[in-house]
Amino acid sequence: MNPLILSSSIGIFIVCSGIALYFFKKAATDVKLKKASTEAKELITKTKRQADRIINDAQHESKRYKSKLIQEAENEIKARHKTIGEHEKRIHEKENQLSEKKHYLEKEIDKYKTLQDKESTLISQLAKELETVAGMKREDAEKRLMETVEKETRQRVGKTIKSIEEQGKKAASRRAIEIITDAIQRTAVDHVASITTSTLQLPDEDMKGRVIGKEGRNIRTFEMISGVDVIIDDTPGTVILSAFDPIRRETAKITMKKLLEDGRIHPSRIEEEYEKSKKELKELIIEHGEKAADELGLDFHPKIIELMGKLYYRSSYGQNILYHSLEAAHIAGIMAAQLGVNVKLAKRGAMLHDIGKALDFEREGSHTTLGKEVCAQYGESDEILNCIMAHHEEEPPETIEAILVMVADAMSSVRPGARRESIETYVKRLEKLEMTAMAFDGVTKAYAIQAGREIRVIVNPDNINDESTYKLAQDIAKKVEEQVDYPGEVKVAVVRETRSEFFAK
Repeated sequence: MNPLILSSSIGIFIVCSGIALYFFKKAATDVKLKKASTEAKELITKTKRQADRIINDAQHESKRYKSKLIQEAENEIKARHKTIGEHEKRIHEKENQLSEKKHYLEKEIDKYKTLQDKESTLISQLAKELETVAGMKREDAEKRLMETVEKETRQRVGKTIKSIEEQGKKAASRRAIEIITDAIQRTAVDHVASITTSTLQLPDEDMKGRVIGKEGRNIRTFEMISGVDVIIDDTPGTVILSAFDPIRRETAKITMKKLLEDGRIHPSRIEEEYEKSKKELKELIIEHGEKAADELGLDFHPKIIELMGKLYYRSSYGQNILYHSLEAAHIAGIMAAQLGVNVKLAKRGAMLHDIGKALDFEREGSHTTLGKEVCAQYGESDEILNCIMAHHEEEPPETIEAILVMVADAMSSVRPGARRESIETYVKRLEKLEMTAMAFDGVTKAYAIQAGREIRVIVNPDNINDESTYKLAQDIAKKVEEQVDYPGEVKVAVVRETRSEFFAK
């Protein structure tokens, strides 16, 4: 067979087969589509029936629920109407009761006004009758009555005030005595008296010549370097060092002691020993300050420690300032503990209240101002600064601890043996106390007794009555506070007595 014909036959067969296959698949697909369309229509119909059923059920349920809500609302409205009706009924009843009470009160007020008018008329009639009987107008009688009542009231008030003050003073005095006595009993501090000179014993009379030196060269060098006066002629066998500055005097004392022990005295040796003595004294000063801080259990700035140590060489009225400050700190701490206030603040304020006395030889200003400045510079609190300024009343005390510092300072200063006072100063103070009391009218005599702790005032009984003595004592005490400087407190006792005298002949 011809290959070309065979090839054409095969191609025609393939094309026919493809066409037949296409129509076959299309017929099958049409059948499936028709079937799927039928199923979809059935499903839509079924779904629509279900949706209609659900909508009907929902509408029925909504109607039923709406009917229920309406019924409940109607029931609640009926109940509220009933309650409102009851309230309205009660309100109406109360309005009726109030109306009845109002009418009753109006009648009573009318009766009261009538009685008041009658009372006024009766009082006016009685007042006229009383004026006629007494021969005095009403205004004059009222004035005299008020004067009498005022006078009696003043006398009663004065007696009451005096009684209350006396009771308060007695109670406060007892409590204060208990606290102060306990503080003093629990405080034991050594005391060192200082003056403005230091005395050293010479080993022999030949040493006097060495101290003076050739043509006075050694003694002039010593005085120039140390800043103290050297006196060696007044008392045999001694050399006296005189200086107002206690630090300079103590440095000179240490230097002279070393020179006397060594025996080699010349200008270069004096200068060398003086420099060594300055370093040695500084160490001693710091040691004294640290010992005081340890004794109180308080921490201070190193510069404050050094100033505290300098107080060991400073005195006031013969009282060592470091030991005075320690004593005041212990007393203030004990009183603070008993009163339940800040013990550390009280002790710290008392320890530093006189710290300015370590500087008043070097700077201008009072020791309180200098103390406040240096304590502020080294970080002390405002409460401590107030304690420093308040102890001499340069500022009002702002805390209880500041008041305790004032009390402790006074206790340490005025206790027996604490201070020494020159006889001239003592006599002048007593004279000033007596003159202050004598300046008041009615005072005939005044005596300062008990070392100036009491003024006994004798008054003229014709000029001063019993009620006025109490006021006079207050006025004198106030005047003493303003004009006289004194340690502690001064008692003012006013004495009024009447004497009758007649001579038998």
